[in-house]
Formats: sequence, C-alpha cells, structure tokens
Amino acid sequence: MHTSEIIAGEPHLGQKPPSPAPSIDKSILQSKSVPLTVDALTFGASAVGSFNTAPRPDDPYRYQTGFGNRFASEAIPGALPPGGQSVPQRCPFDLYSEQLNGTSFISSRQTLQNVWLYRIKPSVAHYPLQPMSQNPDIEACFSPHNSNIQYTPLSYCWGPLPLPTDSEKVTFVEGLKTMGGHGDPTHKEGLALHMYTANTSMSKTAFINNDGDFLIIPQVGRLGIQTELGRMIVRVGEVCVIQAGIRFKVSLPDGPARGYIQEIFGTHYELPELGPVGSNGLAHPRDFETPSASFDIDSSEWKIILKLTGKLFSYTQNHTPFDVVAWHGNYAPYKYDLSKFNAIACGMKEQLDPTVYTVLMAKSKIPGVYLSEFAVFTPKWLNTQDTFRPPYYHRNMATEIGGLIYGKYRGSVKDMVPGGLSCENSYMPHGESYEAFKRASTAELGPELSGEGALGFMLHLSSHFSITKFAMERHPDLKPQKPKFWEDVQGHFLDHLDKVNDILVAVGRPKLGANAPIV
Repeated sequence: MHTSEIIAGEPHLGQKPPSPAPSIDKSILQSKSVPLTVDALTFGASAVGSFNTAPRPDDPYRYQTGFGNRFASEAIPGALPPGGQSVPQRCPFDLYSEQLNGTSFISSRQTLQNVWLYRIKPSVAHYPLQPMSQNPDIEACFSPHNSNIQYTPLSYCWGPLPLPTDSEKVTFVEGLKTMGGHGDPTHKEGLALHMYTANTSMSKTAFINNDGDFLIIPQVGRLGIQTELGRMIVRVGEVCVIQAGIRFKVSLPDGPARGYIQEIFGTHYELPELGPVGSNGLAHPRDFETPSASFDIDSSEWKIILKLTGKLFSYTQNHTPFDVVAWHGNYAPYKYDLSKFNAIACGMKEQLDPTVYTVLMAKSKIPGVYLSEFAVFTPKWLNTQDTFRPPYYHRNMATEIGGLIYGKYRGSVKDMVPGGLSCENSYMPHGESYEAFKRASTAELGPELSGEGALGFMLHLSSHFSITKFAMERHPDLKPQKPKFWEDVQGHFLDHLDKVNDILVAVGRPKLGANAPIV
C-alpha cells in the first residue's frame, strides 16, 4: 500500500469526483494569442503553440522536436489531467492512468526517464502469457559459456541478408537475426547486434522488448512504426530508437525491408558531450523527432509478442494496445534524419578520431567508458595538407562494427556492399591496403568531397564482441578471409639504409648492425 493511501483515509462522501469529460472553452482553442495589452501600431504576432514538424510526401505524421524533452501530447483536447497531478481520482474521459518507468524510482533527476499514459484500457487487461516457438536466430546471452556464440579475434565481413521471397511471409519480428554481442540483459549491461529482413506487415500483433532499447537503422524500405505513444515513418537515411517496454508494430509501406538493429541492455542512448566543439556541432537536439499522441478504437483480438532474455512469449487481449489518448514524460520513442548531422573535419592538417562523427552514445557501468558509440559517415569536405587522408593503420581497444546503408564503400580491404556488415574485434590491427597506402602517400592533395552519394555507419563497442552461430555458419553471405592479402606490403625504411647509416655516423653512433652480436 502506498503511503498516500494510508494518510488519505476515506474520501468525504459529499465530495464529488471531477467530471470525467472536462468542458473545454472553445474560445481558448480558437485563440489567436493576441496580448491583452497591445499597441496596434507595433504588434506583430505571437505563437499559438509549440513547434511541430509538418507532414511530408513520404511521411504523413507530425512530430514534436527535441532530445530528452519532457513532452506532453494529447490526441483529444483536455485528455491530459490538469497540472499538478498525474493520477487524479478520475481521469478526463474516464481514461486509465498508467506509468511506464525506464529508470529506477531513485534515479537522479538528470537520468530519470518515465512516461504517464492515459489510455482506454490498462495494459494489465490481457490473457495469460504463453511460451512461443522460438526463433533460433535470436540471441541475448553472450557469456563465453554459451555454445551458440564464440569470442574470436578474427575479422569478419558479411554481405546483405537476402530479402524474403514472395512465397514466404516474414514479419519484422520473425526476420530478426542476431549477429553478435556481449553482456547479458539480466545483468543490465551489454548489447546485441541484429540484422532484419521482412516482407509482411504485422497485423493485429504488437511486439514488446523487455531486454533493452532498439536503435533501428533501415537499409531497404521505409518502416511504418506504430507505438503506444504515436506513429512514425522511418525512412532509409533515418534511424529510430524504441525503448524497452514500449509496445510497437511494424508495417511495410514500400514492401520488403531490410536493416540493422543495435540493442543495448540496462542503459539508454544519449547525445555525446560536445566539449571544445561548442554548442553547434554533431547532431542538433532540435532535429530529433518524437511522435504525437495517436490512438485507435479496436475491440478485436490482438496478439502481443514479448522478448525476454532472447526468448519469445505471447499473450492475447481483446483490445488494441494502441489506445493511448494522451501522454506526458520523457520516455518516448524518437527518430533522426542522418542527413542533418553536422560533420566535423580538420581544416589544415592531421586526422580526427572517428568518434567526432558520433550521433548517439550509451553509457556502460564503468565511469567514463561508453558501452557503444553510434557514428555516421556522411559527405564532408577534406582539405587537409601534408596528411595521410585514408584511415591510418591502428589497433583499437574498442570493437569496430561497420555498415553501409547506401552508396559505394570507399575502403580497400573489405568487400562491403549496401546492407553488408563488417567486424574488427578489439586490439586487432587493421587499415587500408598497401596499394591504397601508396596512392594516398604520393597523391597531390586538394579539396575533396568525400563520401558523396554514400551513407555508412560505425559502432564503437568498448568490449570484446562475440559472433553467433548464425553469423558464422548460417548467414548466406559470409565473405571469405584473404590469407595472402598483406603479402606484398613492403618495408620502405630498408630503402634508406645508406642515408640512415650516414646520419648515425655523423652523430657519432655506429652503423646499423655494426655492433650486432654474432649468432
């Protein structure tokens, strides 16, 4: 029992609860927001509401803008309770109040995430849960003791998953394939990387992921995503985040679809710190779009599929899960158009680390270390002089996962195509081919528009990354290793031994090999 129930006692019998359908002053709705005191000669205009995006030809919905905002949205005016309380004795229109928490109750105000929903029927109104037949290609436990995964230092490259044939009926949930990950949702730490294909819209079926937050990256086909908090169209070139515990369904307005998903356990995505970049770089908070309240009236039977530790369960209910008439809070799905990313590059010399292309990050439990960094490679001008412009040879404590959404891959080692995926595990050396090195070392440098017509991404993961059996054995397009790829690399330092020895003699030191021990 809540403390408030103990203190409140019995209500006064003569006190009537507020009307469930509040009366709305139509003059307020029609207000033009003209100041009470106005100089007709100087008054220009006043806003009549906050900014919402306008519908577009390929996206009919309006969105609220901002990142991490505490939004308030109502599909019916007056559906939200009056300010000062979220749980009135009777909600407007006799809606049910329901809170969804994305963080623990005792989280700091800075990290607290929750949303209050005002819906036609509460989520608890459903029939008992039942185990489902499992998707053998979904994995959530990445312990080294799990025989379905393997930690390996090898480099990997995969082609795109083939789209389902017309004879198959594959929904978004049925088309999930886990490529790898680390950690475990029961420990609230780690992540999973999935690829998906689908050719069938979800009908009278919703999905709820209890394991973590989805970052969805479409590569083929728009996704029509209906969530409890509203609707989104996610186009190729956009990404969206759907947090754990939020029910959603996916339709396919363009037919067959394909893409990538990064799922994080026990944490949420946030914007990276800007530091010396200042206030105007990378992904601008105002460009993130959150759906507005939208509800259906539907008393037919629905199936809800639930994922917990990678296992699937389901239950049925005799009403739609998408009946939220109003909501307020900051635990809400959102999307972002990657073409709006403000890329940063050096102006004169040197290379910046690729983390300057980070759109979203997720914290790990280790202070100062991020679980994952989602970086995007959009077109940018390269102007640096006396600088090796391709990615330099390096070994990274982070695992690097690369994907190509569209366009031509500019690297020289991987056989990457749109829809493909690559993996360089932590501390393993990688870089461009010897031929690419020679070209870049001798090229005449001038301004260059890099990445025109292409869109790629990279995930920097701060841990080792396991590969699933699906990715190693059942993926239809695992690219073969190239065992002799680096055989032609030359050590050109050896071409300068005479000059090196002259320098050593000039400074009073022996020539190379002069004092070497006789073996």
